[in-house]
Amino acid sequence: MFVSILLLCVFIFFIILHLKSQRPNNFPPGPPVLPLLGNILQLNLENPLKDFERLRKSYGDVYSIFIGRKPAVVINGMKAVKEAIVTKATDFAGRPQDMFINEVTQRKGVIMADYGSSWREHRRFHANLMSSTNQKVKPSLTYLSLQLYDTFPVIRHLPLPFQKAFKNFESLAIDLINEHKETRVPGEPRDFIDCYLDELEKVFLNMRRLRHLLIMNSLDLHGAGTDTTSNSLLTGFLYLMNYPHIQERCQQEIDRVLEGNCQASFEDRHKMPYTQAVIHEVQRVANTVPTALHCTTRDTELMGYSIPKGTLIIENLTSVLNEEGQWKFPHEFNPENFLNDQGEFVKPEAFMPFSAGPRVCLGEGLARMELFLMMVTLLRKFKFIWPEEAGEPDFTQVYGITMSPKPYCMKVQLRAPQ
Repeated sequence: MFVSILLLCVFIFFIILHLKSQRPNNFPPGPPVLPLLGNILQLNLENPLKDFERLRKSYGDVYSIFIGRKPAVVINGMKAVKEAIVTKATDFAGRPQDMFINEVTQRKGVIMADYGSSWREHRRFHANLMSSTNQKVKPSLTYLSLQLYDTFPVIRHLPLPFQKAFKNFESLAIDLINEHKETRVPGEPRDFIDCYLDELEKVFLNMRRLRHLLIMNSLDLHGAGTDTTSNSLLTGFLYLMNYPHIQERCQQEIDRVLEGNCQASFEDRHKMPYTQAVIHEVQRVANTVPTALHCTTRDTELMGYSIPKGTLIIENLTSVLNEEGQWKFPHEFNPENFLNDQGEFVKPEAFMPFSAGPRVCLGEGLARMELFLMMVTLLRKFKFIWPEEAGEPDFTQVYGITMSPKPYCMKVQLRAPQ
């Protein structure tokens, strides 16, 4: 008798869970949902991008999945992404607040900060700061996969390795900031932290609070900027070695423009349309941040569907960067994607590796400057060669918080003085 009652209770419990996981009226369609697990078993967490594309073919550019019991809307293609993050920007400008990165930054960072007056104030401060950094500092090349943390909240209180990561992240930042305080020269910033400390001297605010914000924002921007720039460079040289005619044409343009100059400046990009096109094509195929996470700030609509406030939104930026009809050569590496018939550099609207709208990447300007100066400087001095003994190149990317190419070998040859 007791066993029968217990089984009945379990059955009712799962029925309730299943009903709670049903999609609301006019919610984007999607695959059937399992109690507790949602659609987790239907996704390859090591690389869900292929699954996103598969589901797109079945359910359209806007569809829904359940991550555990939490609904999420996946948006694909230029039209849907633009409507969400540009046309209805404020409706989709929120960030989910229950993820690993929020715990690391104690919700004091700017990248994953939720939309609101505090975020806007902080964003303005950082936009001015990044502009100052771009003008004053010479650029330099300065994840752990935790899907389980974000998918199953119950594990967050268990003694697992990420608990120690919280303390290690903050300790690293404190040491770095203290070192900058001791060695900086006011008004002569060397990097982002020096610029931040210079800006703080201009305002009268709670220094203890701002010190904490500096720690968390340094972690935020370091984590967001380090992998993206380095992986773009790795992808770039992988392709340039295997498309030597493109590398040679870049070097010819660089030699012509920089003749007699000791080093390149960011302004030289206006005289290098082909090199600009190559760098942007590298960013397109590198697809370093393939998805962006947003959250709706109010009840809204997208492509005719009703989406409640607080819904997790997954922007599939890969679908935009590879979309047929948006690019001349969507499925191959070809700088012509960024050149018009006159050979002039053009940037299509679908080029959004940094996302777009109010949550566009704060470091976009700095990243573009870094990539240009690093690639031009290296291509001017060296020739990059694919080793014959390395066999056929593997362009398959490794999925993570950022995308990266598989490890590869290269031969670097010093070019003759130009």
